[in-house]
Amino acid sequence: MSSNLTWRKSTYSGPNGNCVEIAVPTAVTVAVRDSKDPEGPQLHFSQEAWAAFAAAAGSGDFGTV
Repeated sequence: MSSNLTWRKSTYSGPNGNCVEIAVPTAVTVAVRDSKDPEGPQLHFSQEAWAAFAAAAGSGDFGTV
């Protein structure tokens, strides 16, 4: 499932292991997975949906942790 993709974590990821990883399987899709379960499920989003989510998260629209 995930062996064909190149996964990466955010440079902002901390050492606690609570991270997500993303990969770009196609020119129009972004895949997301839990770094603690690399063989587990993946969510796939359009590039536009992922960009909107990342922008909202970056500007604090979802609050803080």
